[in-house]
Amino acid sequence: MGLSEEELLAAADELLAEEPQLPSPAERARLREAAGITQTRLAAALKTTTQTIKNWENGRSEPRSPRLEAYQRILGGWAVKHPAHGTPTAAPAPQQQKPAPFTRPIAPAPQAQPAAPMPAPTAASTPEPPPLCERSARSLAPSRLPAGEETAPAPLDPRFPSGPLAVLDGEGTAYGIGGIVLYCPATTIVELVEWTLTQSGIGAAKLHRYGTDSDPLIVLTAAAAAKFGLPERLQDRRGLRLPQDHPVVKQVTKAKWQLTQRGFGPWPRIYRKAQGRDRQCVQLAILPWDALDSRSWPGVNEAEMHPADIARVLGIYAQRVITPRGSTAVSGLELMTALRPPTKPVRDEETGNWTRGHHAGSLGTDPLPPAPPEARPEHPVVVSTGWTGGFVNEEAYQWIRDIDLLTGEEAALPYAVGLDLNTAFLASTARLMVGLSEPDHFVRPRFYPKVTGSWLVDLSHIDLDPRLPSPFTPTGRRPTGPAWYQTHTVAYAQELGYDIDILEAYLRRETGAYLDPWHDRLKTAYAQTLADLGVTPDLTDAQFLAAMEVHKQADPAMAAVLAAIKATVKGGIGKLFEGPQGAGYKDGEEWPAMKRPTWAPWIRNAIISKTRVNMHRKLANMAKLTGMYPLAVLSDCVVYPTASTSPLDFLPYAESGKPIPGAFRLGPTPGRTKLEGAQPMTWAVDLMEQGYNPARHIKGDGHDAVMDEGE
Repeated sequence: MGLSEEELLAAADELLAEEPQLPSPAERARLREAAGITQTRLAAALKTTTQTIKNWENGRSEPRSPRLEAYQRILGGWAVKHPAHGTPTAAPAPQQQKPAPFTRPIAPAPQAQPAAPMPAPTAASTPEPPPLCERSARSLAPSRLPAGEETAPAPLDPRFPSGPLAVLDGEGTAYGIGGIVLYCPATTIVELVEWTLTQSGIGAAKLHRYGTDSDPLIVLTAAAAAKFGLPERLQDRRGLRLPQDHPVVKQVTKAKWQLTQRGFGPWPRIYRKAQGRDRQCVQLAILPWDALDSRSWPGVNEAEMHPADIARVLGIYAQRVITPRGSTAVSGLELMTALRPPTKPVRDEETGNWTRGHHAGSLGTDPLPPAPPEARPEHPVVVSTGWTGGFVNEEAYQWIRDIDLLTGEEAALPYAVGLDLNTAFLASTARLMVGLSEPDHFVRPRFYPKVTGSWLVDLSHIDLDPRLPSPFTPTGRRPTGPAWYQTHTVAYAQELGYDIDILEAYLRRETGAYLDPWHDRLKTAYAQTLADLGVTPDLTDAQFLAAMEVHKQADPAMAAVLAAIKATVKGGIGKLFEGPQGAGYKDGEEWPAMKRPTWAPWIRNAIISKTRVNMHRKLANMAKLTGMYPLAVLSDCVVYPTASTSPLDFLPYAESGKPIPGAFRLGPTPGRTKLEGAQPMTWAVDLMEQGYNPARHIKGDGHDAVMDEGE
């Protein structure tokens, strides 16, 4: 065009001088909702009011500097993670394309550079596949990636160009996220660790400014494990680890590497002391040793998935939740710490040096002691003090209605239908205030519903409808005398209009919404993954039910990610109260789990208490609005006698067609309801007469409503 360099630079400067351009008001709202962020929370982040955010999203006003630039940055980040439906995606670079399953590895990259991704071969350059040898015909199937349906991957940290993890086969091919393929020349575990740290470019950035980067994860297939001298299965079925005299363990220690206390098991962590700020640690996951539990990771195994597909499943989980560090339960617990690091840099006023200080809002570096009623009977605080005052028993519902309370009209209905609350325990962690300091003991204190702790109170005088479970006990039976309860349970008794006379209490002066970032990250991951499976918040209730019937078949890999997210929630909460392991344990001894700062049974009590109270509130509202009473409740699943198998026919709706708040409502978000299953009413009555809970098996086909998919 004949433009001079000065004219081009002037035009560039003119563009840079323009104010940042924002998406349309409707798109701003869509991006915020896709990220799972409320207007109130966005307003708090931008130091403005909720009404201002509303004005920006309906076009009544526009932001000004400095909020304009901050708002644009937030929207830009969300736009990368949540592209508009139907937005065309740029074609991936050659190294990002899905490789043929058995492309021969290229030569190793130079020692000083990260291992270069292997480009996907063209039809003309694809070499002949290696001999089958012991490989099954299954392994020759191409990796499944639906064209145009691949979720846009999160941008990689430039320090970790190969992503958070890789799945290694027996030929030295390491499959990463987004189609990345690396060549790994290692022939020993020590060489594998050193290659991972110096050449692979594998790892992930920290989730909090005061946290640490995630260690790289290498997943070993059966062929890779055999190549490195690992046995086909662990002989120690109790300890699940290699013996200290195994050649691989001796090789690791001889090279001055260390193993954590759990040894060389399905999830070995191999490390050296950090040099300055740089960690030297690699996490391995050994597939033939059942590193991926089939209930948490359904279908994620070598018999059903190519290594590239396994890398896709684990990679999406790593980007949305955390790089796996063990079971989903372990990962759930590690995520809490990653999002609420126990320490932060603090300047010493006298020396001017930086040291590690307590990070407010975290659980700190040392485990907090439980109050005696919050502990286990075998806990040292109970055994050493001779505590006999009882224990908090906040557990999920396991209740069946007395068969004598079943009316003839109910028994004559044709169906029993189960409704399940989506990630009910996750929903309860939102804005949940929990104790962050040691408990203090009080005698006959006044009850304050906003003070978190454990209260000794007699609720046996409260007489409620026996067709509903009692909100105060896991069995749903009426309390028989004084007992210890978490704050939410006692507050609900007060909400129902009953007088509360507290006998004793153990309360914590320092509190905080410790689990808020954990809730937000997992809620977003859950929503994103459901959306990838075709289940989105914009569906009508009828469309939602139809989508839920087929969502697992839409993409088995993404369905596995969804199951792992659910298991992360359940397992992480369970780890807060983990008991001693091993037949040799004696009451009064310390056990490893209780030495963690995240061993916090009072937090688990708060989650379960809030969940059970929320369930009872919905059950009571359903009875008021529809006259329907449940047959049984199991955890977050409730079974009703119905005239139809469709929830659309019996859930309460207003004349406008909108669901009535307070009762069960269909939808994909945490705390909303989905159809669990339907069976003949005669089937449910038969189970009830035998003392079995129909909610446990309402899905049919041997499914268990509690154990399946971590729910």
